[in-house]
Amino acid sequence: MTSLTAPTWAAVVVNYEAGDCLIDCVTTLLADASAAPVEIVVVDNASTDDSVAKLRLARPEIRIIETGENLGYSAAANAGIAATSAAVVAVFNADLQINPGTGAALLARFNNEPDLGAAGPAVFSTAGTHFPSARNVPRLRDTVGHGTLGAVMPKNRFSRSYKELDADPKRSRDVDWVSGAAIWLRRSALNQVGGWDDGYFMYVEDVDLCWRLGKAGWRVAYEPEGSVVHIGAVSTNRHPYRMIIAHHRSLGRFASKRWHGWKRILLLPAAVYLALRALVIMGARTLRFRPKPKPTSR
Repeated sequence: MTSLTAPTWAAVVVNYEAGDCLIDCVTTLLADASAAPVEIVVVDNASTDDSVAKLRLARPEIRIIETGENLGYSAAANAGIAATSAAVVAVFNADLQINPGTGAALLARFNNEPDLGAAGPAVFSTAGTHFPSARNVPRLRDTVGHGTLGAVMPKNRFSRSYKELDADPKRSRDVDWVSGAAIWLRRSALNQVGGWDDGYFMYVEDVDLCWRLGKAGWRVAYEPEGSVVHIGAVSTNRHPYRMIIAHHRSLGRFASKRWHGWKRILLLPAAVYLALRALVIMGARTLRFRPKPKPTSR
């Protein structure tokens, strides 16, 4: 996108086979005039659908970077950030819709709080349900408890602690991390910690980034005055088993970076636990979506 006026912020949209959602995402970004102008860059991870072609027809002014291969979310985010110049840059999933006023609400936080490194808006489903996008970096017991019970008992005490389910979603607060599906970042803070970690293909990269920002002295905040609608899993549902494996590998990577001293002896049992958990989840998915046998006639 070109403009005679310097952009007040930049938006990087990471796309992988998001279909028509990509156009919707870019359209809502442009429609939010509360903090215009915005510098928009779409980074496409070698999509095989027609999402990029449709975007070019609908919005020919939008700059598109084609990576040529699926680099993963972190590497694509870094590529898009490098192609922008604004002091505040946001990274989005392509299956998001940004509500009016969100740009101004998030930018105001950065303008008024020089120690703020990252911030995220309220995230809602298409049904209007609030998604817990602002969370703790979990303690070991919460990690194991949530990982074991979260799927069958979503409101267990470990998941409640990790997801901060008892916090008021209508009130802003400082948190450990916010979802990378929609995250605003101060460029100077991002540069200080070396950007997103390209070693994560998908998942946990947002936890890692906010954790490193916190260690470097930057604050992370949740700001519900801004909000987005996240359709969710538009791309990941195309390759569910690959995403399950990627998720568990990312969890192992973060544990290896975070655990020091005596905790490093836990890395081997953690790897075994994550491998077994991934197998259980893949097996459960296979059974859930197994074709039902056709009834036989007498």
